[in-house]
Amino acid sequence: MSAQLEFDQFVARLEQVFDQAVVEGTDDELFASGYLRGHFDLVVAQLELQQNRQPAAVMPALYSAVEQTRHELAPADQAHIQAMMRQLEAVS
Repeated sequence: MSAQLEFDQFVARLEQVFDQAVVEGTDDELFASGYLRGHFDLVVAQLELQQNRQPAAVMPALYSAVEQTRHELAPADQAHIQAMMRQLEAVS
């Protein structure tokens, strides 16, 4: 399997978590999904620009992006973000 195909499939699996939160999630899950989706899309685009199509690079980059903006979130919101991150980890 090509690195690009493997990367695309991995990204698609994680995108399903976001899509599911939109359809079935609580208000808190919807917030977390929207917040993380923006970071996720940016991380994926940056990795592709760097030609780093390793699925293993996605979650560490996402954690780093979220950590850099942690100060923007109230503690309760941080908890919702962490819960969504655990859901992403479970799929990855």
